[in-house]
Amino acid sequence: MSIIRFNALHETLHRKPIKIIEGEKRSSLFGKNVFNKNAMQQYLTRAAYDSVMDAIVHGNKIDRKIADQVAVSMKDWAMSKGATHYTHWFQPLTGATAEKHDAFFESINGSLAVEKFDGEQLVQQEPDASSFPNGGIRNTFEARGYTAWDPTSPAFVYETTLCIPTIFVSYTGEALDNKTPLLKALQALDLAATGVCKYFDKNVSKVNATLGWEQEYFLIDEALALSRPDITMTGRTLLGHLPAKGQQLDDHYFGTIPTRAMSFMQDLEQECMLLGIPVKTRHNEVAPNQFELAPIFEEANLAVDHNSLLMDVMEKVSKRHHFKVLFHEKPFAGINGSAKHSNWSLYSDTGVNLLSPGKTPMKNLQFLTFFVNTIKAVYEYQELLRASIASASNDCRLGSNEAPSAIMSVFIGSQLSQVLDELENVTKGKLSPQEKTDLKLNIIGKIPEILLDNTDQNRTSPFAFTGNKFEFRAVGSWSNCATPMTVLNTIVAKQLKEFKIEVDKLIDTKNLKKDEAVFNVLREYIKASKKIRFEGDGYGEAWEKEAKKRGLFHNKTTPDALKVKVSKAVVDLYEEMEVMNKTEIEARYEIEMAEYTKKIQIESRVLADISRNHVVPTAIIYQNTLLENTKNLKEIFGEEYQNIAKEQIELIMVISNHITEINALVNKMTEERKKANTQPVVKSAALYCNKVKPYFEEIRYHCDKLETMVDDNLWPLTKYRELLFTN
Repeated sequence: MSIIRFNALHETLHRKPIKIIEGEKRSSLFGKNVFNKNAMQQYLTRAAYDSVMDAIVHGNKIDRKIADQVAVSMKDWAMSKGATHYTHWFQPLTGATAEKHDAFFESINGSLAVEKFDGEQLVQQEPDASSFPNGGIRNTFEARGYTAWDPTSPAFVYETTLCIPTIFVSYTGEALDNKTPLLKALQALDLAATGVCKYFDKNVSKVNATLGWEQEYFLIDEALALSRPDITMTGRTLLGHLPAKGQQLDDHYFGTIPTRAMSFMQDLEQECMLLGIPVKTRHNEVAPNQFELAPIFEEANLAVDHNSLLMDVMEKVSKRHHFKVLFHEKPFAGINGSAKHSNWSLYSDTGVNLLSPGKTPMKNLQFLTFFVNTIKAVYEYQELLRASIASASNDCRLGSNEAPSAIMSVFIGSQLSQVLDELENVTKGKLSPQEKTDLKLNIIGKIPEILLDNTDQNRTSPFAFTGNKFEFRAVGSWSNCATPMTVLNTIVAKQLKEFKIEVDKLIDTKNLKKDEAVFNVLREYIKASKKIRFEGDGYGEAWEKEAKKRGLFHNKTTPDALKVKVSKAVVDLYEEMEVMNKTEIEARYEIEMAEYTKKIQIESRVLADISRNHVVPTAIIYQNTLLENTKNLKEIFGEEYQNIAKEQIELIMVISNHITEINALVNKMTEERKKANTQPVVKSAALYCNKVKPYFEEIRYHCDKLETMVDDNLWPLTKYRELLFTN
């Protein structure tokens, strides 16, 4: 074992776990560091509180005088929590979060010092917009951008700083973040869904999309992770031979949580409670050193903010426990990767889950309305939904026989499929002139019983119905789930809008009763979207062939998947639903293609560096040892040495072959990279995908073979068995 690996392992094995002492109940800690309703009621005047709540519920603007009152109260509350600074906390198009801290402290006339924070500082700031990805919207010499307070996501105090969730837009108004389009998509969905809800309940005045994410991650000892240049630079291992034991015994999943990992989780959960992140579930995942945590469902915008905040907090807490947390979708070859399963549903302000059936046929017709419209939306915009989860890292996971396929399909279970098939064939023809038939009532009426028993899941499906929600399983663990949530809420809003137009038309022109008109439109949607429903195994060639017959799209790589984002149909969709304009859409496309290119470029450079500066020199050292051994054998045994040293000689030749292949492949990969670097961003991304990336597996093959041959004491890289089974 190399000295680097020895020192890292020694530090790990002799490190004591950090003990977390909790003196209070979790429930008493929840939201203590959040400027939530309870805090606002204590610190705000009645008028200020009502104004903020009106902005949250109805989206109305807050008066400047009221904003000043809110700012002063928010500052006083934050300082009572130990805050000395404030920041506008936003989510630029880097996929991470951003913050610039300013002190409350201000000096007056050079002698008097005060803590100051007013409405202007609360509502708006001006960070440099040109220094963040903007897709050409802003030039370097046109640096101005704006962050603006989002009152629907409460401010919080973290590490002595008051953090104010904000949107981020350019000087000319284009969105430069992930939050702004999401808020617009949620508004569009609210408007469309509320209109449809009124067919069933006139009292509904608002519909919220909810989200419950399941965050999967790996915990690797920090010292061991730092000994791997690939983990440090790319978040994943680019080399590494599989250990004899991986996940094949299924002994990690739901097993006893290791002591160090448990200490980390307890510390993390305490931080989450204080920040109002309602984490509830923790467990071991399938792969060694892989874990998962999940929260209680929340309104989608707040849930996205909480997931982004959680990932920041996880990285900080992991350092306190001398861990490195890995969010990459596929950090280790040969074992399961990580996802961020996104569970999505719709709730009305009357407290009804619109994707959960009721006790009457009419309630079930409401359920079917939102259920079928969601399936239809996924069918119509399957390519866009696929594009929403596309990234260089998620490409490593999708379709690799442990994650959903890159082909979008919807799993609803055999019993619900049977219900839809029966409803499709209730009557012949496009319209049914009669009232509700007994057959229709019987079919709709039995849905609650079916869902009560329908607990099966399809882990191979990217979009599955799981009883009272849809689970978007294809979202990657490293992703900001704002992007897929923006797409999903936009396409469902569009579909519900069209549905209402068609239903109203049947009521007005065909004199159908409301529920009969609803049923007739749903029946046509069931027929139209049938191809997207799939109950079988999503892995392997059989489904690929079947999907092709059905006319479904299979965009395997990010460059192929992202093209649809700038199609006329998608531009028209976003502009009609007032979520994004053409400039914003094209900017995002350019940013995402550039990000893909840069990530593959970085991985290529790191792989070349490790191969040539770590693997090959080590292999040569070991080869020289073997050569010296054979030389000594020849001196002792003369010509007989060829028989005695036969295995050593063969090993020397095999090592030479691997070294030769590595050098040749690295040279070829470097040349392809140089060619790709000279091209515009879209063509460059395609070249990196099709010409550069294919060399990764070839180079890895030869490096991993050398790992099995070279003396373990010489091998410079921490091995999989150490990374995955040391905690």
